[in-house]
Amino acid sequence: MTECKRFWLLAGLAICILLGGCVNQHPDKGMSDEGITGSGEEQAVEVARKKVEALGREPRIVATSPAAAQICDKLDLELVGVCSSSTSEIPQRYQKLTTVGTAMSPDMEIVSSLNPDWILSPVSLQSDLQPKYEAIDTDWAFLNLRSVPGMYRSIQELGEIFDREDQAQKLVDEFTEFYDDYKKKNEGKDHPKVMILMGLPGSYIIATPNSYVGSLVELAGGENVYSDTDQEFLTVNTEDMKTKEPDIILRAAHALPDQVVEMFNKDFAENDIWQHFDAVKNGRVYDLTYEYFGMSATFKYPEALEELQPILYPESDEDTAKAKEASDNAQKKAKDSDATEKYNEQQSK
Repeated sequence: MTECKRFWLLAGLAICILLGGCVNQHPDKGMSDEGITGSGEEQAVEVARKKVEALGREPRIVATSPAAAQICDKLDLELVGVCSSSTSEIPQRYQKLTTVGTAMSPDMEIVSSLNPDWILSPVSLQSDLQPKYEAIDTDWAFLNLRSVPGMYRSIQELGEIFDREDQAQKLVDEFTEFYDDYKKKNEGKDHPKVMILMGLPGSYIIATPNSYVGSLVELAGGENVYSDTDQEFLTVNTEDMKTKEPDIILRAAHALPDQVVEMFNKDFAENDIWQHFDAVKNGRVYDLTYEYFGMSATFKYPEALEELQPILYPESDEDTAKAKEASDNAQKKAKDSDATEKYNEQQSK
């Protein structure tokens, strides 16, 4: 490997750690007049910006997740390839592009055939995908989509790298204005204890504050009963869950939500231990809308926070009814998603 190639490989690694490694779970402590990007990150961003500038043309970019594609759309970036998805919407402008497989398992032969200059993916998949990207000799950025502030940090940095600073700053300003207003809503209120189950086909795991769903609950003022960890998700048995005695149990679906809601319904009906949870006894178990509460931050966070409001802070019978209605609608949307059928169709192509 030449010294030049080694330099740029290290630069690519620096960028992926930069965009994926700094999660600000407390945005009110990080939204200063200086912006979201800290001074320690500026050098790596500048290295990447100069490399893009040296291309002398628009970079060839592949977005391997729906969330990454949505960010590119907001930044007015052209793509040469995009992921497929059975549950998330791909922006209209990218729907006729070459598809490169799912976010979790991109087809690297197709990706390589597109000769990308950059590949954009969520940091939650970095350990699986980085070796594959290194093998095709391209640059990559793993975006911090574990929280809303993290998403905007990545947006600001992508704006600098790809000459979209005006678009990025507009988005950051919109979020800052939104959050300044939103954080006043629940000031002084008691923080309910919350347990979040992230459902997968056939099983479920605990979502901690380090996950996107967990960060939304924390942003809304909920207290996650599994906060003493640096992991995004935990595998925990129901006996240990019972010791936490949450006030509220939230159920989210990752991938194939039509299967996941049926799994949750069956387990809560047949596994007797659930009947001993105070949250179950008090009717405070809620399903979350899968389009809002996925694995990666998206621009639908205002809708997600609005859905959480009556769940976490029911101040009237109307709020209680609203929370129940949202949960029922979430179940119906999941059942009607036809996600399993769509996934099977994609796999058969």
